[in-house]
Amino acid sequence: MSSKDAPPPLPEPLGVSVADSHTHLDMQSGTVEEALTKAAAVGVTTVVQVGCDVKGSRWAAETAAAHDAVHAAVALHPNEAPRIVLGDPDGWSRQGAREPGGDAALDEALAEIDALAALPHVRGVGETGLDYFRTGPEGMAAQERSFRAHIEIAKRHGKALVIHDREAHDDVLRVLREEGAPERTVFHCYSGDAEMAKVCAEAGYFMSFAGNVTFKNAQPLRDALAVAPAELVLVETDAPFLTPAPYRGRPNAPYLIPVTLRAMAEVKGMDEDALATAVAANTARAFDY
Repeated sequence: MSSKDAPPPLPEPLGVSVADSHTHLDMQSGTVEEALTKAAAVGVTTVVQVGCDVKGSRWAAETAAAHDAVHAAVALHPNEAPRIVLGDPDGWSRQGAREPGGDAALDEALAEIDALAALPHVRGVGETGLDYFRTGPEGMAAQERSFRAHIEIAKRHGKALVIHDREAHDDVLRVLREEGAPERTVFHCYSGDAEMAKVCAEAGYFMSFAGNVTFKNAQPLRDALAVAPAELVLVETDAPFLTPAPYRGRPNAPYLIPVTLRAMAEVKGMDEDALATAVAANTARAFDY
């Protein structure tokens, strides 16, 4: 295995335990047990496992039921909605090529998410939202319909809403205003600027920062983190993606949270333990565990 594929070394353990507020254990190599053991060894004692489609959401719920350290979030990812409605001839997603199912197929998938959201170990509905990076206008309509349905599901079950917002800030904020955001709303892998961070803070939305806050070109993200109130900040891996520097491009996992948290503490001019204490409390509050 080349050094580029090799998992990064274990960081120095945190003095105060924290949670990884957003991870995809089903996309990482090794077992769930191995991932949790490695994470716990460096002070990452809780993870939120996030579903992106019906199958992944079922897996998240089952995994959370089996492990005390795991909480689940269930949803259809914004890019999943157009694939269900319009089909996916290229088989870009993990399910392979799919025929168009129309609105009826989306309703069926949403009904399954709704049923999973009722389970006690499912603490969040997400990741849902809008992603304009690889969708055209007809895909946007399916995404927005799905997003609105997820907001309703989160509110009805009293669960956190976990938002995926890619190149769609204004529309995400608009839909939240129109529908009325759930009591606890989390912007996963926060990607807005400092101005948007102020808007989110005013609304009481949590902002979860991932490894990309450490990237050289991510100054706008660091500026956003600097103004985000400490009581609304979470940390996440989004593993296996967004591995923090200096390990960018290598596989990410929950045990790398300390690398990102230390970079965040520096940006906020906070003591590492103080930020970890805040983040741990914030994540428990956001996901009500």
